[in-house]
Amino acid sequence: MNRQLFVTLDGPKGTGKTTLLESITQVLRADNRKVVRLSEQKSDPFRAESMALVNRLARDPSIDLEREICNRFAISRAWISQNVLAKQPPDSIILMDRWYPSDAAFRRMVPFAEILQLNIEHNVRAPDLHVGVVTAPEVSWERAAARSRGLGSTVIHRLEEHIACTRAFEQEVSSHGWFLCRNEGSIEEATMQVVAEINRVL
Repeated sequence: MNRQLFVTLDGPKGTGKTTLLESITQVLRADNRKVVRLSEQKSDPFRAESMALVNRLARDPSIDLEREICNRFAISRAWISQNVLAKQPPDSIILMDRWYPSDAAFRRMVPFAEILQLNIEHNVRAPDLHVGVVTAPEVSWERAAARSRGLGSTVIHRLEEHIACTRAFEQEVSSHGWFLCRNEGSIEEATMQVVAEINRVL
């Protein structure tokens, strides 16, 4: 492999993305692949300002504010594309925890097509492989509730909202032809699903 492969894992809260990323990393590295693990949240220098707006949105929802948040996240991803992704080794597999497909789950009023266009206009790097990680919403809700940090969501507080978020995300996965990983069995099963798809793309 003489070029980067950019892979993103997206999906609703509690679907096991971070655990899955760790497992995929171990399997790929055992196969002598050069793997770089990144998180959109930890790579974003503007995160604090954007999350202040998300907190405002949670208290007082409006489509204009939601559009502003979508735009700010796109600006952040453009920065990450230029200043983080571009500087990774050329023969690496970059595994990113969340990217713009996750907005399909959490944005309520702005259509995802508009969000996608925003990211294109800002020259946000498009992944070589989008992986949508899902479970039945009741499963991910229960998993999230069992974590020490709980659901950890600013904008979703009830199971009904989480169900709607999961359905919205699955609909976008289907309409855009992203790779769907159902993470309801063992972590090994889900890992091998994604690793097989990465190898297919390679």
